[in-house]
Amino acid sequence: MAQVSSIANEQNTTAVSSSKSITLRISRFNPEHDETNGFMEFTIPYQKWTTVLEAILEVKKHFDHSVAVRYSCRQATCGSCGMIINGKPRLACFTKISELNSDVVTVEPMNNFPIIRDLAVKFEKLFDTHQKIKPYLIRDDTELESNEKEFLQSPEEVEQYIQFANCIKCGLCNSACPTMATDSSFVGPQALAQAYRYVADTRDKGKDSRLKIIDDSHGIWRCHFAGSCSQVCPKGVDPAMGIQLLRGYLLGFRS
Repeated sequence: MAQVSSIANEQNTTAVSSSKSITLRISRFNPEHDETNGFMEFTIPYQKWTTVLEAILEVKKHFDHSVAVRYSCRQATCGSCGMIINGKPRLACFTKISELNSDVVTVEPMNNFPIIRDLAVKFEKLFDTHQKIKPYLIRDDTELESNEKEFLQSPEEVEQYIQFANCIKCGLCNSACPTMATDSSFVGPQALAQAYRYVADTRDKGKDSRLKIIDDSHGIWRCHFAGSCSQVCPKGVDPAMGIQLLRGYLLGFRS
């Protein structure tokens, strides 16, 4: 695919006024027509608060509306705009251009996900594996038999799992995982972290069934503890630690 250079300052009269600009390189790939990906380049002005997503949307608005990108909340909550930014999995709405310290910003689709087009990838497998580990409280009782209306927990009990409840399913951890790059059947750090989230919850009674699911040849034992998953999480979740703690249950060190 031929590279295209555009000068935003000359053609975009409605763009934000700024003395600074970056070269935004956007990966373009349509699996229905292309054999390999290429890059298109645009010169985009920015302010210190301009995010990478806003720069991409400037391209869509003023230069090429066909650029495919997924986004929604624009406040690092929905997890839709994950992509590779200058070589690292990040949320585009949460990444400011000024914080990248580079005159060139390259955006590519996340690794380890099938590409729909350009920057948009398929999430079906992530949601399938997330569902596989039963991401909900499992209990034997179907009715409350006393006047108790809540399952109370101490602050110490909540502390055991609360960080893992912050997962927004953006897929950045799976994208950074080197094991997922070599084993497409690996359940992945996102699902394993969520398995720990419920195993560690004192209200839940589904520990044994979840441990049986992840104790698989493509399950928890495939993790090589590279730790990349924890480094890229935008919400501070530590999947690598969750995987270690899950192994403690399987090896009999925890109960």
